Amino acid sequence: MATFRVRPAGQSDGAFLGDMVVEAANWRPEAARPKVQLLSDAEHTRYLTGWKRPADAGFIAVDAGGDPIGAAWYRLMPRSDPGFGYVGTGVPELIIGVRPIWRAHGVGRALLQALTEQARADGYARISLSVERANFATTLYRSEGFAVTQRGVGRDTMVKLLR
Repeated sequence: MATFRVRPAGQSDGAFLGDMVVEAANWRPEAARPKVQLLSDAEHTRYLTGWKRPADAGFIAVDAGGDPIGAAWYRLMPRSDPGFGYVGTGVPELIIGVRPIWRAHGVGRALLQALTEQARADGYARISLSVERANFATTLYRSEGFAVTQRGVGRDTMVKLLR
């Protein structure tokens, strides 16, 4: 089993976060959309534009050679431009992506745990995410304490209480 470590995401990680938005959106290989299409779509670029804003936080998983393999980060979305998992002002929405070869090796769980601990340390009472209903990651989110709070068309919004 290959090893990895998790480090805080910095200003210079913005391009890699873009790659992870693509991985998250393309979790089903048979329905993959081109990177250029996803990264020109406002629904996805809202998770990246202006990284790293003062309220943004995130973590990068890197392999033994230091190459990035996954990322999880959160940002606060305004009511006027909500993300897929928006639940309210002052509730950060998380985004997570892991390179396919590293899925089911604990990378997503380690990133998710680091990010929720950071959100708790930053004083947030809740953190949210959006997931397509058929996505296998739903099992991970449930096991980490996230619960469905809103059902949408083919996707659910999940929230974890942090206090």
